Amino acid sequence: MKNIKRFIKYVGVIGVFIIIILAIALFRPTWTSNIKGDNSTSVLEQVKINGTKQQIMIRGRDLNNPVIIYVHGGPGCSEIPYAAKYEDLLEKDFTIVNYDQRGSGKSYHFNEDYSNLTADLLVDDLLELTDYISKRFGKEKVILMGHSYGTYLGTMAAYKAPEKYEAYIGVGQMSNMQESEIDNLNNTISEAEKAGNTEDVKYLEGVAEKIHAGEAVTPRGYVYKYGGATRLINMSDGDILLSREYNLLDSIRYTYGVANSQERLVKETLDKPLPKMIAKLDLPFYFVMGKYDAMTSSNAAKKYFDKIEADQKGFISFEESAHYPNFEEKEKFYQWMCDTFIK
Repeated sequence: MKNIKRFIKYVGVIGVFIIIILAIALFRPTWTSNIKGDNSTSVLEQVKINGTKQQIMIRGRDLNNPVIIYVHGGPGCSEIPYAAKYEDLLEKDFTIVNYDQRGSGKSYHFNEDYSNLTADLLVDDLLELTDYISKRFGKEKVILMGHSYGTYLGTMAAYKAPEKYEAYIGVGQMSNMQESEIDNLNNTISEAEKAGNTEDVKYLEGVAEKIHAGEAVTPRGYVYKYGGATRLINMSDGDILLSREYNLLDSIRYTYGVANSQERLVKETLDKPLPKMIAKLDLPFYFVMGKYDAMTSSNAAKKYFDKIEADQKGFISFEESAHYPNFEEKEKFYQWMCDTFIK
């Protein structure tokens, strides 16, 4: 009897300890690391944009430097947890604004209705955020940089309000989604064949009909498995859990946000591809593509690039990267940014 009581007491103590650990993990304070310098900035805060609270992170060594607004991909995949690690070089010569889009990451609010979530609404948010940031830093224009799904929003924002931006940069640029996904499927099957994984090949061939019809995307788990997402770095959910900027509750928000955003927004990119909507940009623009990208096809992006009219444009290929050339080859990307924008 004594042993049973001791066991119950022991289990109770362990249970209390686990509850305390979970509470700490859920609600621990979040912050972004300090950047030294009299005119530096490193802030993580919520601001009200277009009627909803959205999380922004601003980092840079000198507030006099050019400002970049970075539009994350997904839909719903915040990149704030990766920024301090992969944008450290850029912070020397640029002030970088990362933000979690409406319904994504730390901007996902459990009591908010996202039934009206569309690309147009997210573009409206981006344009209002641009006005807020420009006024905050006293800049007539800022640099707009989108990644992956963020290029879908970024291209539309650049088209609607070119006067707000010095230039638009599309990293892992979206184009004709259906054409891109066919390329992605073929590349992933090819890599699976090289690896001798016949079961994976069989599965991928089984979803080919829907992808060719524009009804589905190449399963992202297989894209990641065969190097179509990253090749030179490892990015995982663990990076989010271990980041200073996210606690466990934020990670839960992230998971809900990804599921909800992708359910509501992915089909729109298939039904309304950028080449059918935008054929001219009235500002300088650049597509930055990884050679091995099997999330947004470099081949499809180049076809779109060739068709877009602009007074100044550039297509930059990163030969060692997949979908994250700005992270995978960050030294080369930093040098290109300085050569292009630092006068």
